[in-house]
Amino acid sequence: MHRTPIANRWQPFQWKPIEITADPVLAAEDSRCLRSSDSECLWLFGGFDISLYTDEAEGYFLNISSPAPCWFVMWRMESRDGQELAVPRQVTLSYNEAARLMDGGEQVDTLPASPAVIERLAAFVEEHYRPEPKKKRRKPSFEGGAAVEEMARAEGGAHGR
Repeated sequence: MHRTPIANRWQPFQWKPIEITADPVLAAEDSRCLRSSDSECLWLFGGFDISLYTDEAEGYFLNISSPAPCWFVMWRMESRDGQELAVPRQVTLSYNEAARLMDGGEQVDTLPASPAVIERLAAFVEEHYRPEPKKKRRKPSFEGGAAVEEMARAEGGAHGR
């Protein structure tokens, strides 16, 4: 996570994720400050396990079919050793999961996914994603009949009659 100063009287800094790495040595680490000064602050957070779930296949499909497939990083501001710090809490490749997090009021930022990650995600989607077939809604005939009478009663009830 990277902190940079911004010219804003209400918020002096901006936090954002800048990189996701699959290095097993770095992944084993909890967190540590890599650099800290008045002009910037850089923190490394490890320990994230990335698993793909078949029930999220639609969300992965939406991600890889977008113009810029990406990682979604959910983070929260926390106080550590008297310092306000943006701490990533969840990392996902599912568009739907990221949307649920944002709907819940969480801060979610994106980072571009590497070609290797996109390739693996596409293979998973190919194997597990089966779009639901579109269902045609039958409209009642306008020649009369019980279905038309039922629709008219329902609409009449909706208009206070």
